[in-house]
Amino acid sequence: MKSIIKVSKTVEDAINEGLMELNVNKSDVEIEVIEEPSKGLFGIIGGKDAKVKITVIYDPVEVAENFIYKVLHSMQIKAECIVNKGVDNLTIDITDISSSDMGILIGKRGNTLDAIQYLLSLTINKSKENYIKVIVDIEGYRAKREETLIRLANKMAEKARYSRRLVKLEPMNPYERRIIHSALQNKSGITTYSEGDEPFRRVVIQSK
Repeated sequence: MKSIIKVSKTVEDAINEGLMELNVNKSDVEIEVIEEPSKGLFGIIGGKDAKVKITVIYDPVEVAENFIYKVLHSMQIKAECIVNKGVDNLTIDITDISSSDMGILIGKRGNTLDAIQYLLSLTINKSKENYIKVIVDIEGYRAKREETLIRLANKMAEKARYSRRLVKLEPMNPYERRIIHSALQNKSGITTYSEGDEPFRRVVIQSK
């Protein structure tokens, strides 16, 4: 387990500096106050700063790396993963992978990649108070998929406007449906809604 010792004017300042350096939440560490601050003689001479030891007992970055590499190993796929942690999110980029293995890992319309992301999110957030949003991507797939969906949305909107008929898209997961709705929410003369039950729920595009 990784530990650091921080010294600052107050215990709270020392803890906050340590959490920032380790890039973890307070709930992910064990804190030991080694020395309380003191003002010293007349509040001037011999004053001491606070000293605390902060030990990481749960590192979401490490958990994510272990999870992804186990999945890759079980699927007999050779690749690397880069994990970046934000304040309340975790982004995992899978890189250095062959095109054939990439297709396997992404799956039909990203279903396999979404399943991996969902399971990792459950693992990361198990018994945690502060929810961490988890995004698993592979060689920029999600950005490319979003561009494809936006183009599809605009094309189908024009079809709905021209034909004056409902246009029903293929079933999509909630994330992809949100992209379609968002792409068309300000499009004049067009409205969208979702119908059906998961996993067959789809977006319907309608001309007003």
